[in-house]
Amino acid sequence: MKPLQTSVGRKSAWMLLSLFLWVGISAQTLQEQADIKLKAFVEKSQVPGLSISISQKGQLVFSKGYGYSDLENKTPVDPSTTKFRIGSVSKTLTATGLALLYQQGKIDLDVPIQKYVPVWPEKKYEITLRQLGGHMAGIRHYNGDEFLSTKNYPTVTDGLAIFMNDPLINEPSTKYVYSSYGWNLISAAMETANAGEFSFQTSDFLQFMQQQVFDKLEMNNTVAEYADRQIANLTKFYQFKDGKVVAAPYVDNSYKWAGGGFVGTTEDLCVFGQAHMDAGLLKQEVLDEFMTSQKTSDGKDTNYGIGWFTYTRKSGNTFYGHSGGSVGGITYFIIHKETQTVLAITGNMDPLNYNGLQFELMEMFVAGK
Repeated sequence: MKPLQTSVGRKSAWMLLSLFLWVGISAQTLQEQADIKLKAFVEKSQVPGLSISISQKGQLVFSKGYGYSDLENKTPVDPSTTKFRIGSVSKTLTATGLALLYQQGKIDLDVPIQKYVPVWPEKKYEITLRQLGGHMAGIRHYNGDEFLSTKNYPTVTDGLAIFMNDPLINEPSTKYVYSSYGWNLISAAMETANAGEFSFQTSDFLQFMQQQVFDKLEMNNTVAEYADRQIANLTKFYQFKDGKVVAAPYVDNSYKWAGGGFVGTTEDLCVFGQAHMDAGLLKQEVLDEFMTSQKTSDGKDTNYGIGWFTYTRKSGNTFYGHSGGSVGGITYFIIHKETQTVLAITGNMDPLNYNGLQFELMEMFVAGK
């Protein structure tokens, strides 16, 4: 029996060693394949700088910068420190702040918005925070050149003036109509719900987000973008026009902090994504409520919860997350709960079409898990 046991033991050892070698080679090949695809994309798109980070179960498995955050000074992109405009991914961050107030019983998602924002004028229909968070409140999106705003709005309430006197574009809950401005109202409500917790500076909403979301999660490189302040490691912003890369125009994003005014790193977004895999910062029932698709009044799924898109793939995978378009930046942030995989990718140029690359890479790493 002993020789047989020895033989089986040696065979098992060799099988185990082969498995370890295969896993190591497989992981290395996956990273190499990703790198090849990303280099090709950067070359074809001419994006000056790109950052991507992928984590699984809280550990970075791929994190790399491509190109430059500053073309003139040839400053390389660093995914751990280079801050990009994350655009509407800001909505997902804000949603977590809203969810914290909700689970603390400080805010009701289903009462008329005037309870929290008394300056909001009476309109044909009442609207609620749940409808606002799901783009079903009938609030309009950008008009004209509002996306290129250069005006400074010292508080989130000041920013309401842009759209508050306009009529609703449809009856609430009857249609999904995307609106960044709806998140201005959400942030104003959050300030009221948490009144007295902070000494007033520029915005109680921003203080709340910094202390209760970013600091708690140790997202040390995610901040509100102040156009009149120096922000460490902030990328320069570019646009692709007439076949060449040019500097993006100056904008002041204070008009939409909650819906598109944060800057940060891809590695910070991986930290954020990991915190939403299961209960922790938020209770499981709150996580589920915010991520689950809402329905229109006729029962149709919108594929959008409160600050979270649902991406259903042909592969059978379901991802949650958000995209973000900014002047001088395009971002994608997606998570896969089953494998606890997070992908964040951002570039410092607009327009910038990833052509599905973000999902292709996500599928690769999920399948390789």
